[in-house]
Amino acid sequence: MDTPPRALPRVLTVAGSDSGGGAGIQADLKTMLALGAHGMSVLTAVTAQNSLGVQGAWELPAAAVRAQYRSVVDDIGVQAVKTGMLSSAELVETVAELLADTDAPVVVDPVGISKHGDSLLAASALDSVRTKLLPTATVATPNLDEVAQLTGVRVESEADMRRAAAAVLAYGPRWALIKGGHLTGEAVDAVDLLTDGSEEHWLRAPRLDNRHTHGTGCTLASAIASGLAKGQPVPEAVAAAKEYVTGAIAAGFALGRGIGPVDHGWRFRAV
Repeated sequence: MDTPPRALPRVLTVAGSDSGGGAGIQADLKTMLALGAHGMSVLTAVTAQNSLGVQGAWELPAAAVRAQYRSVVDDIGVQAVKTGMLSSAELVETVAELLADTDAPVVVDPVGISKHGDSLLAASALDSVRTKLLPTATVATPNLDEVAQLTGVRVESEADMRRAAAAVLAYGPRWALIKGGHLTGEAVDAVDLLTDGSEEHWLRAPRLDNRHTHGTGCTLASAIASGLAKGQPVPEAVAAAKEYVTGAIAAGFALGRGIGPVDHGWRFRAV
């Protein structure tokens, strides 16, 4: 008798392409594979990108984004969705409309600036992110620069992270994960705050001395989405994702002449 095929958790990433392979769609799909999920993609933009920065970006038409999304969701179905680079108000609103009609948890990584400081979100799209996209999120995962961009709250200490989380939650996501990796000064650990406004989870990991961290945010959000697709509660999915991305940062490697990527396959090489 034939053995029935094993059903893998299905995760859809809606994001831009990183031609260097360290972030974006490429990082998302590598993460999903490493964590035992079947990754699928909706491409929102193409970038010319390497270890030195972003040399160019070309947004796809909203009709192309909508067609990709419907093609996957209507036939294959999804158990979690992760969003990344959505560079214009039109794309943000298109994707938000699609997500509102999808019965699956959503992880919104409100990508605003690349690792190299390149802008990946038009200023005119910020209000659409706040009012259209964030309300669809099961978990929103802004870093400190993105928190400031979206809310005006500038985080300079762990105490400020609570205020940042409240400002993000005010836009409607069920949970906010404030990523404190860019925190300086008193921060000995890389600390993140996950909260839904009533319960708090502080996640800490050693601050690693490795400059090769390209793709960290994409990887973390995709790891969370993979956990949610497996049916894990949000705090469990986020804690597991934090552990995975910490290992990936520790194993980050030089590539090209600039900032190299995290190692999405570090667990395979650790055995």
